[in-house]
Amino acid sequence: MFKNYIENANFEDTGFSYTLSLIRGKYKMVILYCLMEFNIVRYNELKRYIKTISHKTLAVSLKELEKDSLIIRKEYPQISPKVEYSLSDRGKSLMEILDRLCVWGEIHKNDMK
Repeated sequence: MFKNYIENANFEDTGFSYTLSLIRGKYKMVILYCLMEFNIVRYNELKRYIKTISHKTLAVSLKELEKDSLIIRKEYPQISPKVEYSLSDRGKSLMEILDRLCVWGEIHKNDMK
C-alpha cells in the first residue's frame, strides 16, 4: 500500500517544491536575507554585500525574485539612474522560514568539525 502511494505521489505538486522553486539558486536566499536585514538596498550595495556574485547572476536573480512578487523594484527617473529593492509583503512572509534556517545553521554549523 505504501509503495503504491509513493508511485502515485508527485513531489512537484507539493507546497515544498513550489517554495523551493521560488528560492532555488545560490544567491536568492542571500538577496532576500540582505533585504530583510537592511530594508531598502540599491543594486551596487547588493553587489558589495554578495562579493562573489557576478553582475549577470545578480541581475537575473533580482528579475526572477521580482517576477515571483518576492521583492519590489523601485526605479527613480533621474540622470544617473537610481534603483532600490525591498521585500514585498509576500517576500516578508517568507522571512520567518529563512530566519529559522539561519538559526538552525548557527546551532549546527560546528557539528561536523
